[in-house]
Amino acid sequence: MKTIAVIPARYGSTRLPAKPLLLINNKPMIQWVYENVKSCPLIEKIIVATDDERIFHAVKNFGGEVVLTSKKHRSGSDRVAEVVKNLSCDFVLNVQGDEPMVSRKILTKVILEFCKNKNLDVVTPVCRIYDFKDLVSPNFAKVVFTKDRFALYFTRSVVPFVRDKFSIEKNYLKISNGEQIVKKYKFYRHIGVYGFRKDFLLKYIKLPKSKLENLEKLEQLRILEHGYKIKVVVVQESPISVDTYEDLQMVRKILKEKQK
Repeated sequence: MKTIAVIPARYGSTRLPAKPLLLINNKPMIQWVYENVKSCPLIEKIIVATDDERIFHAVKNFGGEVVLTSKKHRSGSDRVAEVVKNLSCDFVLNVQGDEPMVSRKILTKVILEFCKNKNLDVVTPVCRIYDFKDLVSPNFAKVVFTKDRFALYFTRSVVPFVRDKFSIEKNYLKISNGEQIVKKYKFYRHIGVYGFRKDFLLKYIKLPKSKLENLEKLEQLRILEHGYKIKVVVVQESPISVDTYEDLQMVRKILKEKQK
């Protein structure tokens, strides 16, 4: 089973412009993502997909493979599909370009899930939330799933809403015992990796954008709203995706410690 990983990377992030090129310990973020993906032995080819020449040349400079794609794409998955549509492969990993801490273990677990079940169309990793700030932050997509680990819903809000602990009349952002709540109840957040069976990816990008996708700004909701399933794999790691300058500073600190 051949797997290709594509890293969509755009320059014009609203919250953090030029995000893929921001330095983390003397390397651009996109290089951290690329090298972490490259460490997974189950991935046969890695390509960065970008619509920006500055990112294109940065990837070329560190020896990565990169393709310039259309500027009209509405999502990262559309950019990924443009790259792989004429390539021979079974599985496609969409590894978001703001995941500099994504690991070989996470990517391996996603790919092996496909190998175990030939009927899966989409697989994505999630991890436990242990910090109350992460639970209430709209920067993290939370997820609930069935007992056999198929996603029920993704949201930027708190889910599940623990009715006995969160009062509708109160602002749960200010709850004093938030850390105890996340330790007692199992909350999960999404990690920015999507594994697609290639034929489904090409089908998915042709689906109309859904109402929930537009409201939450989460492209995976298009899959659920059109009646398809997303398999969830729970991983032990909690990689930090870079959405804000504070995230960037935290990642710099963690990766600097790991390099010592």
